Amino acid sequence: MNTKLERKPLTSAEISAIVDGINPVDWVQMEIMAKMPIGKRIYPSLQASEMIRAGLRTAFKRKFPNLSLPEINMKILEYLIFMDSKHGHA
Repeated sequence: MNTKLERKPLTSAEISAIVDGINPVDWVQMEIMAKMPIGKRIYPSLQASEMIRAGLRTAFKRKFPNLSLPEINMKILEYLIFMDSKHGHA
């Protein structure tokens, strides 16, 4: 029994439908990342993650001025877990 799928070239319209909405590649950023040592390629992601947590911390401090820093951090953790469960990412 042969179950090999027949492949046909995609039309321009089909390709456009697939890539519609995808952000363009930042080639300069890709080159910068490629030149970085492998161990340092995670740094931009870690920095972005910390920036997000700092923004959440500031917002939560304003919203909950009576909470301590550890309590604020727990609120952030709860929020990130909620976002991950709802959207598959935090």
